[in-house]
Amino acid sequence: MDQYMLTLILFIPAVVGLLILFFLRENKQAARWVAFVASLVPLALTLVAWFGFDAATEVDGFKYVVQADWYPAFNSSFHLGIDGLSLTMVLLTTFLTPLAILASYNIQKNVGAYMALFLFLETGMLGVFLSLDLLLFFVFWEVGLVPMYFLINQWGSEKGERELWNGMKVPARTYASFKFMVYTMAGSLGLLLAIQMIGVVSGTFDLVTLFQTWPNLSGELSNVPLDLPLDTIKTIAFWAFAIAFAIKVPVWPFHTWLPDAHTEAPTAGSMILAGVLLKLGAYGFLRLVLPLYPEEARTGAPVLALLGTLAIIFGAFAAFGQKDFKRLVAYSSVNHMGFVVLGIAAAAYAQGTASATIALNGAVLQMFNHGLSAAAMFFLVGVIYERTHTRNLDEFGGLFPLVPVYGAILIFSSMASLGLPGLNGFVSEFLVVRGSWPIFTGFTALSMLGLLFTGAYILKGIAKTLHGPLNESWKGHLTEMNGRELAVIAPLMVMMLWLGVWPMWLLDVINKAMIALFG
Repeated sequence: MDQYMLTLILFIPAVVGLLILFFLRENKQAARWVAFVASLVPLALTLVAWFGFDAATEVDGFKYVVQADWYPAFNSSFHLGIDGLSLTMVLLTTFLTPLAILASYNIQKNVGAYMALFLFLETGMLGVFLSLDLLLFFVFWEVGLVPMYFLINQWGSEKGERELWNGMKVPARTYASFKFMVYTMAGSLGLLLAIQMIGVVSGTFDLVTLFQTWPNLSGELSNVPLDLPLDTIKTIAFWAFAIAFAIKVPVWPFHTWLPDAHTEAPTAGSMILAGVLLKLGAYGFLRLVLPLYPEEARTGAPVLALLGTLAIIFGAFAAFGQKDFKRLVAYSSVNHMGFVVLGIAAAAYAQGTASATIALNGAVLQMFNHGLSAAAMFFLVGVIYERTHTRNLDEFGGLFPLVPVYGAILIFSSMASLGLPGLNGFVSEFLVVRGSWPIFTGFTALSMLGLLFTGAYILKGIAKTLHGPLNESWKGHLTEMNGRELAVIAPLMVMMLWLGVWPMWLLDVINKAMIALFG
């Protein structure tokens, strides 16, 4: 069973997606339930892998390894494996996907195609986390873009228009999906060229081999393109990787696609976009950039730390200035992911030190924690939008007496996002700050300004929605959360509380992986 574990986790969603697309497109209810049940299978298999992780056979630092010829002419193979880093991200993906599918109850148009795209998206995301071959990594990296583009373009918000440079107006969701695709494809172009260059120079795309050979590669090589010095090739490849992953995180100033994509995406699309897709960029830094380019990463670390700090500050300022509830939560993702980037930069600059390990642990845990809290917040925005058909904070006000259960859950999730001690957000952000402080003291101190405004925009969202004078127009119109909605949010709340009170069940796995990878 072990040798098929990762293959099953990876491809079951795609196979079921094809079945839905060809046989269940016209049957809405069947498509919904088949997609939901199919998304539970990778979660169950991931839990089996999690509990058997310590006992699983280890090959070159990875477990449940499978390798087969895929593209031998290019020295590329179908090579999958997991360590503590990838297992954590696979758990996050398989945990959030069933909840996002369950949250898609309001989708009525082309339900079969929608569910199939969601399952294809899950396969794309899982492939990035499981791949141990650079070319295979890139294939799955691109596979994840296409379903999200169509989810935004076809099932996104039907309100609003955006004016293009030539005066022509297009639906806002068309603009947002196109911008999402252009930004991410622009980063992917440089990433593909860098991957091809590595393959040409080193003669392999296998990551396990590259981890051992590429950082120490030196001397005169006959197959170096354009007769460039090897150090120049490494520097070019490093920045191509870094920019591609920075766009995906996204780091300021590459972040402008994110608020538009979040605002126009369907609720479940925003949950996955914030919960998992943004983590692909941070995962790329940890899996590829730091191990393959240790010296270049150390040189570029101050730049990355500066951009992460600016993302924390400007993301918080921008969130505080929003009147659209969904855009507020969208900018909060820029703010929170800035802490991940700061932790990665600190680790790159002081590789192998205790502070670097603490920062890395905090960065990976923040990836997981932000996935939970952001998915919860976007879902709660979607719940209130379904009832009021507005996201304008100025049109809410005093709703707590009308929907007390919703109000209590919104406060709980907001406090987790804010970083209240006892909930998950506090643990990871504390670790990042603790680890980064001795390494980038100035940047870490500046980031506290963003942390201050995190509290400000979270409290603004709560106050505008739940407190103050009651907007009488909502009397008799608002209904409390239903059973399906509670089934979506309850697991997220349990995880946020569990990780806030006892994070060691996850941190232990992350810490072992970080020590094994970076010393």
